[in-house]
Amino acid sequence: MPNSRNIVWNTIRFEGAPRLPRDLPEPHGSDFAHAGMTPNVDARPPSGRDEWGSVWSNIGVTSLGEVTEPAIPTWSQFAALTVPEIKDPIRWQSLAGARDRAGDRFLLTSGVSLYERAHFLRGLSNLWMDIHEAEEELSRLLDILVEMNLYAIERYAQAGADGLIFCDDWGLQNRLMISPDSWRHLWKPRYARVYDAAHQAGMATFLHSCGHIVDILDDLIDAGLDVIQMDQQMNMGLETLGERFGGRITFWCPVDIQTVMPRNDEDEIRNYVTRMVRALGRPEGGFIAKWYSDPKSVGHTPEAIEAMCQAFMDLSPADAR
Repeated sequence: MPNSRNIVWNTIRFEGAPRLPRDLPEPHGSDFAHAGMTPNVDARPPSGRDEWGSVWSNIGVTSLGEVTEPAIPTWSQFAALTVPEIKDPIRWQSLAGARDRAGDRFLLTSGVSLYERAHFLRGLSNLWMDIHEAEEELSRLLDILVEMNLYAIERYAQAGADGLIFCDDWGLQNRLMISPDSWRHLWKPRYARVYDAAHQAGMATFLHSCGHIVDILDDLIDAGLDVIQMDQQMNMGLETLGERFGGRITFWCPVDIQTVMPRNDEDEIRNYVTRMVRALGRPEGGFIAKWYSDPKSVGHTPEAIEAMCQAFMDLSPADAR
């Protein structure tokens, strides 16, 4: 019987697996183990000042914070930016024994976001203006983030990691936050550098990105993305996603967290699971089951979560679970 690690790898490679890989709450379990640098240079505190100097506040509804004082409010302050020292040995002590602790699970490690970290440092509206008015300075900042990822990949590969993930939410509800051409000009080559380094190190590439991102999903695939983790699908359409991208990338998804899950209709949830797996996955692979790990903040009841998990489990043979 293939172990969890092989099931995830075979799914990503479209080489066939005896069941759906999963990342679900107990008692259903997860095929993933996680590791990362400690402290993580891409940490997002609920409140207080982060390593870069940006100040965060919490809106009191979720565990997430938002930047209220960016570390680089003007580019004149760029030279004074405190760039965390990613090569500090203390940051990597937590990787000792990570492969052994993961056992036969797929070991997923965390990188440094290339968009979100930039707007955490500049402020979102400032960053959008930078694309057109301060490309040189923005490019220098993005290259710092790329180099951090390249170093992290070296350390993670030495530790026996299987994959690298970071979070960059690129989409609004109905379109990309910036023009696709700007994305291709500034971000695509930098994603490609990171993803190529990960592949060279024997690691798969993962990206969490929510919102309406179909305008750049082809480009992400072209840049080397293996797995897209998206918590929304309805705003782009399951059939659109499946027809345009199914079989070319692996989807790692829960039931849509903003539309279907909050209604807490267990029959609708179970039907959506079947529809989603059929649309996005292929017999050889291409789909990983997931849950949303902050359910209270988005109104998911325990009953709805269990209906989703059980529906995912029902799509796998009992003797392969």
